[in-house]
Amino acid sequence: MAPLAPDPGPPPPGGEGPAAAAGRAEPATGTPPRPDGTPAPAPAAPPPAEEAARPAGEAAEAAEDTGLLAPVRAGVPAEAAVTDQAWLHAMLAAEAALARAQARLGTIPERAADTITRAAAATRIEPRLLALASRETANPVVPLVKEFTREVAALDATAAEYVHRGSTSQDILDTATMLVTAHALRLIRGDLHRTAQALARLARTHRDTLATARTLALHALPTTFGLKAASWRQLIQDALTRTDRLLDGGLPVSLGGAAGTLAGYLEHATTVTDPASYTEDLTLAFATETGLATPDLPWHSLRTPIADTAAVLAFTAGALGKFAIDVQTLTRTEIGEVTEPTRPGRGSSSAMPHKRNPVLSTLIRSTALQVPALAATLFHCLLSEDERSAGAWHAEWQPLREALRLVGGAAHTAAALAEGLRTDPERMRRNTGLTQGRMLAERVAAALTPHLGRARAGALLSQAADEAARTGRTLAEILAATGELAPHHGLVGPLLDPAHYTGAAAPLVDRALPPRADS
Repeated sequence: MAPLAPDPGPPPPGGEGPAAAAGRAEPATGTPPRPDGTPAPAPAAPPPAEEAARPAGEAAEAAEDTGLLAPVRAGVPAEAAVTDQAWLHAMLAAEAALARAQARLGTIPERAADTITRAAAATRIEPRLLALASRETANPVVPLVKEFTREVAALDATAAEYVHRGSTSQDILDTATMLVTAHALRLIRGDLHRTAQALARLARTHRDTLATARTLALHALPTTFGLKAASWRQLIQDALTRTDRLLDGGLPVSLGGAAGTLAGYLEHATTVTDPASYTEDLTLAFATETGLATPDLPWHSLRTPIADTAAVLAFTAGALGKFAIDVQTLTRTEIGEVTEPTRPGRGSSSAMPHKRNPVLSTLIRSTALQVPALAATLFHCLLSEDERSAGAWHAEWQPLREALRLVGGAAHTAAALAEGLRTDPERMRRNTGLTQGRMLAERVAAALTPHLGRARAGALLSQAADEAARTGRTLAEILAATGELAPHHGLVGPLLDPAHYTGAAAPLVDRALPPRADS
């Protein structure tokens, strides 16, 4: 038997995975077989009365989420990775993987596992019908198992007896959630890598480009734009590290049975002589079939994988948001040091033809502002009572999906922003002079300290900076007119070039970046 792909991605060459099949699902009609010979799907359950009473167009619209109010993720790969169809595909994949794992250990016939796997790849079930039926069961697995068993029976009545054997809804949905999460995180990881590479190139190019460091919103000291870009990249790298750690063993299968004891699996394994060894072997086989990790214990109410995912997504959103908010600042008309990549129609205003709004950074920032609240909900769900929760488990599903697709959208957008960001080094240089030398007050005070003492040097430079700001004169002019500093004019003059006071900015860029071939 071929092992299940490690994530619900594209089907293998020459075959059609359940996601592709499900993507063409049609409303159940009870009509004869389709022209391609496949049977028309039967409804998982009749729609509730209130749904049946609604106009058809209104009902369809209610089931659709196009991203109209979340453009950051509209049309990006991560959005497609977490659709209802993707979750349905993953649940079917989990059912098939479980059957193959049981067949590996000889507790169900291999022929049955093969039939279940074929049915999972060919099944066409309408997610909307499952959603409506779930109002009666509180989760979609119950109606899915009922419908899937019917489809397996159409291929082989005997094989249908082995569908979902010994399992429970949470085992299937949690495993599906891990499959979907793994696939989405891999997409996010790819876009984070693109972003990091682009920022590394920016940092190298502008290693020595003079720029202004701003603290508490004001001009502080000279720096280099390369260090700004290297700092953005460092946060992206930190997000990549956390994502890799989660993908490398932090997303496990769920296998606990109805109450976390695996009793149902054991009850159906009549030939097993060593129950402890069997449950361990079954968990390992299930993990192998799915490409997921092996948990130490059933985690129905031990929601560490969800909390870890929430933490990674919240951190990643913040890392991307930091990049975005700095770009927004630097694109302001009065600063103008960077410009977002443009193309026809991007950034246009409905009222002001001259404007080109920083839409990419705006979309990224919108994610960074939303995801922490979604992560907080997922952390609240650690409060799962007993061995399985009534409500806490259910509360995870939508916030997790939303966080995955928002961060996926932000990462995809950040890659485009970093790869196309345009810089204006001359504007950066000019902006360092806006405070007329006051950014160099720290340097001058430090140089005068051996001659005047630290307190007196600091007081003189503070007074001089205040007078320069008040009068519009340069700091150099004020210092030249300060009699107490007359003996030190030869010392002070050369200190007032901002290009010579960037500290270790350039070496810090070198330290932060990988060897050129790796960036």
